[in-house]
Order: sequence, then structure tokens, then C-alpha cells
Amino acid sequence: MLKVQIVLFDGFDLLDAIAPYEVFCAAAMNAEDTLNVELVTAEGPRSVPSGINGLKIEASGRLNPEQTGIILVPGASGDVEGDGPDSIPAILNRAKNTELTGMIEQALGQEDIVIATVCGGSLLLAMGGLLEGRPAVTHHMGMDVLGATGAIPVPARIVDDGNLVSGGGVTSGLDVALYLVERELGSRISHAVEQLFEFERRGTVWRESGMPPISRQALTGDEPSIALDTAVINCSTLDNSIAQISVFEGDWDATIVTPIGKLQVKLSISTSKHMIQGTATQGDETVEFLNPVFQDNRLIWSLRITKPMRLNLKFEVTANGDHMTGIAKAGILPASKLTGKRIN
Repeated sequence: MLKVQIVLFDGFDLLDAIAPYEVFCAAAMNAEDTLNVELVTAEGPRSVPSGINGLKIEASGRLNPEQTGIILVPGASGDVEGDGPDSIPAILNRAKNTELTGMIEQALGQEDIVIATVCGGSLLLAMGGLLEGRPAVTHHMGMDVLGATGAIPVPARIVDDGNLVSGGGVTSGLDVALYLVERELGSRISHAVEQLFEFERRGTVWRESGMPPISRQALTGDEPSIALDTAVINCSTLDNSIAQISVFEGDWDATIVTPIGKLQVKLSISTSKHMIQGTATQGDETVEFLNPVFQDNRLIWSLRITKPMRLNLKFEVTANGDHMTGIAKAGILPASKLTGKRIN
């Protein structure tokens, strides 16, 4: 029997979870009970408030990361603008900080388990560092953030990466579940459910297989080299602005105010042979600046962080004496304010 576990967490999106639930239940009716579907949480049986007016749904069990079958993770429903506690990033981060992340990580390492995500469900996993280097899709508004976590965003309705199947926007839960029914039980069962629901799956399922499409960029070469551009900016601006850049040199105690709390980071910045160098230390982890450049009196660089979640952040800061101000931003997430004070 194929076991399907649909994971609920506080603030989950109703349609992300209930649409697949109905598809799998309908498949069970058409497949002589060869499929069983259950609503679960990382904590066990409980009443779970959704993000839609707090409507509560009863989960009957605890997620079993060793159970052969399918584990489906929905996204969240909340404010799409702002950085308050009811924003989607804040809801997803609270879910990430439960036992759920470790359970899904364990399940990804098991044979015969497929992890499926709907909409922001892939962001939840990606924020926990579980999708780094893997193709996936999420709601179109979150694709930049998905890429910032180290995942490979693919603009498709469904992305099939073996034991990871992800769907795009909210209604893609129907498509994901129908596709998984076809993949696991066959096309006749999936077709029967489509007829029952009077719904047809949308879009081509993307897989990393077959002949790759021809890239216009590869043919024309009309896209400039990012690495070359960065090098030119580094050399030319540093030659002309070495005095301005020197105001950033030294060690800084920096605070980044994010939607999920304040982060304390130590920044160490120096120049050597007309090149900017820098590191950021958070706790016992130190990472190097990526592509630091000086432009319009601002120091700009990228940084891969892992705490409190995995993200590629872009920093833009200015310095006035021993004080630093600026922002840190990942994709479409609201920019986080950065302030710093020189400590040497």
C-alpha cells in the first residue's frame, strides 16, 4: 500500500494541503484501497491552525520520516508584503525551526520516499538548507528567494528531481498530486481522478533529462561576462577611489534586523593590491565576501549565510567615520537594515 503523509504546520495554506488530500483520497477509491493518506505534523496528533483566518484542521498522526511512500509539504498563507510576524517568510521560518526540518532531511536520505512540495513548501525546505543544488519551483513571487537559498529555480508548473517533486503556485497542488498518482499508480487511475474532478493537469513536467534547448546567449555571445565586468569594476574603481574605500577597512560589529529577529555579525574588511577582501563571522562560522565592489560610495558584496536559514544575501553599505549603515537583501524578501560600529 502506498502511504501518503501530508504535513501540516501552524499557518499552512489550506489549498496547498487539502487539494492534494482530496486527489489522493479519490485515487484510493479508484485503486481498491492501495493508497492511504493521512494528515500529520512534526509534533503528533493535534489541531493545526491554517493561515486562512486561523481555520483549524485536525492532524491524526506524527510524521514518520522512515515510512515508505510520499511526504507532501504545503506552503504558508500570510501577508505577502512587509516583514511582520504574519508574513509568509516569518511563518515558514517558524515551521523550519521545528522538528520538521530534521525529519524531512532524514526522509530525503531514505530509499523509496518521495518528498513533494506545493508552492512555498519548497521554500520551507530550502530555508533549512535541504534543496541546495537541486532544481525546484515555488510560487512565482518566491523564485528569487528560492535561488538565494542555493536551490536551482526552474520556472515550470511541476519539477521532478527524482525523490523531490515540487509544484509552483497554490493551485499546483492538484497538478502535483495527480502527477504523483500517475507516477506511482499509473495513468488510468490518474485519469479517473481527473474525470471525477473535471480538472486537467497543466504544463509539462520538467525533468533534467533529454536534449537541452539551444541557448540564444550561447549562439550570439551578446551577454557580457559577469566575471569580467566584476574584475573591471574592481580595478577601475579602486584605482580612482582608494581613499574612499579605506573608510571601510577594519573590523565592525554589525547588526542585521530581519523579519525573524536580529543577527549579530562581525565584519572584517581590508584591501590588498587594489582588491577588496572581507569576511563575515557569525558564531563559529566565518565566510568570505563574494564579488565585493566599490560603487557610488557604497561597498557591495554577496554572502552565503546558513543561520538562521540558508540564503545568499546581497549587501550594500556606506560608512561615515566609525559608523556603518546599509541593507541586506535576498530576492523579493523585504530588505533588512544593517548598522555597524568600527571596533578597531
